[in-house]
Amino acid sequence: MTIYIDIIIIENLIMNYIILYATGLISKNKIYYLRIFFASLIGAIYVATQYISNLAIYSNTIIKIILSIIMVLIAFNPQDMKKMFKQLLLFYLTTFTFGGVATYLIYVLKPENIIIENGMFVGTYVLKVIFIGAILGSIILIISFKMSKNKMTRKDMICQIKIKLNQKEKILNAIVDTGNMLKEPITGNPVIVVEKNALYDLMPKEILNNTEYILGGDFEKIPEDIKNEYISKLKIIPFSSLGKQNGMLVGIKPEKVEVINEETEEKDNAIIGIYSKSLTKRGEYNALIGIELY
Repeated sequence: MTIYIDIIIIENLIMNYIILYATGLISKNKIYYLRIFFASLIGAIYVATQYISNLAIYSNTIIKIILSIIMVLIAFNPQDMKKMFKQLLLFYLTTFTFGGVATYLIYVLKPENIIIENGMFVGTYVLKVIFIGAILGSIILIISFKMSKNKMTRKDMICQIKIKLNQKEKILNAIVDTGNMLKEPITGNPVIVVEKNALYDLMPKEILNNTEYILGGDFEKIPEDIKNEYISKLKIIPFSSLGKQNGMLVGIKPEKVEVINEETEEKDNAIIGIYSKSLTKRGEYNALIGIELY
């Protein structure tokens, strides 16, 4: 059977890309398509070189681990060792799941012309198995992670967030609300709902005390200097929850939001929605964060 090197590179490029993309989704990393492409290409070239040369060094476990680390670094650019280790584990988990699904499909579909050469399956089955196996494996993993998130206890659902706004920072208690799918309509960025009283250290009281007037387009109660500074930063966010149908919130984009859980994760796409009432009677938390940001 004739096996072309360019076919091996393309097949492995596709496989690596799907695995890295699924890893990024599960780890909630920002997806950089070009970075994932180059990481996938490096992995594909490695496999093609292994196939051509059949040198023992390419089958060395340590070399393969180093290759995995390089691919993760290129694809996701983790900022510290803890994040890199987490992404590396998810990369391996996704790879093993994909491999298991692909092996099962080979058994079920019984494709023709299967051979093992230089430690690799090759034959006419490959593209079919790559697409079906990678898609099924990714779906299985993503659904599994979503189900595990939805089974959190109430204690697990309380976390802390650090908001940086106007060069000031404040840590708040937040509850992870699986029903909070609120997004800013123009950018599609997720919204963290925060009690007005928790924001007085970060924003002028003239803004916070007059959100209803701002929603109506009335800025007369706001001093001119504050209005000029904030009018371009404020956003209007429609919602149909929090006990009110067809409601509106005033929102603002913070400089930074950090979700503090087992590890601290910076979120650069969150919007703060200002809520004028209390979210809880006992004050256990003063913010609602969606599962997307947790």
